Amino acid sequence: MQPLFLKPVFKERIWGGSALKREFGYDIPNDHTGECWAISAHPNGPSLIENGSYAGMTLDKLWQEHPELFGNPKEEVFPLLTKILDANNDLSVQVHPDDAYAKVHENGELGKTECWYIIDCKEDAEMVFGHNARSKEELTEWIHEGKWNAFLRRVKIKPGDFFFVPSGTIHALCEGTLVLETQQSSDTTYRVYDYDRRDAEGNLRELHLEKAIEVTTVPHQVTGVAPKVKEQEDARITTFVESAFFTVYKWEINGKTAFSFDERYLLLSVIKGSGQLISHREQFELKKGTHLIIPVGFGEFAIEGNCELIVSHT
Repeated sequence: MQPLFLKPVFKERIWGGSALKREFGYDIPNDHTGECWAISAHPNGPSLIENGSYAGMTLDKLWQEHPELFGNPKEEVFPLLTKILDANNDLSVQVHPDDAYAKVHENGELGKTECWYIIDCKEDAEMVFGHNARSKEELTEWIHEGKWNAFLRRVKIKPGDFFFVPSGTIHALCEGTLVLETQQSSDTTYRVYDYDRRDAEGNLRELHLEKAIEVTTVPHQVTGVAPKVKEQEDARITTFVESAFFTVYKWEINGKTAFSFDERYLLLSVIKGSGQLISHREQFELKKGTHLIIPVGFGEFAIEGNCELIVSHT
């Protein structure tokens, strides 16, 4: 049994740039590349397994044909999606539905609760996170009348910050931000405001106001996180969030540290530095921009080097 290394899928976006090439060395399609779908089994962009006996298989097919690698899960679809986002310009202000709403209105799609780790951002960067409406009526009025300054809640951000973004939360990344996103495996977004931008054909991008108003939580619920830090051998382990959808950690390795997660499969993304994953007398290279899954039953392994990883599981 080996770790499953994954080939990312890249998405052009009106707000994208070239940071994914500059920071991670990825072979991106163009200088408007906004998203790296790093660990994905979503039909809109499934990752390919790059190594071992499953090389060339997509993650969604592996999930269906070899459920034992994931502990024979009850979920029909792989539940998580890891992305890296290059917000070279402001993203649209948006909101996502929960599972119940998406199942009815989006052909059985999962809802979308997500979270962000700020890898890097420009000085004095901010993001849209929440709103100031006190009732559904006020929210509807402010959206339809375009009272964005009164409506939108903005917060300052810096590298290393972490934000939990439940479904129903109004949000938007802003210009000059590089983020690792862990989310439910969903591609459903309701666009509320897009700064009156036009696409390459000169058309205003579609908004989804009625659905957005239906699913937005009113009033805004503050969802601050209280990271828990644990020192372990040559590592610093930060637990950012433990939710019904995912648990997310940052592992900071400076030396050699052993791990064991026999009962869970793990999603690992290297966001800084390099090292090796050592197990069963085998070594696997880890470098910035590497993404992999540790299957259930893989057993104890060690990571050696000087690197930082974002790690998640259900």
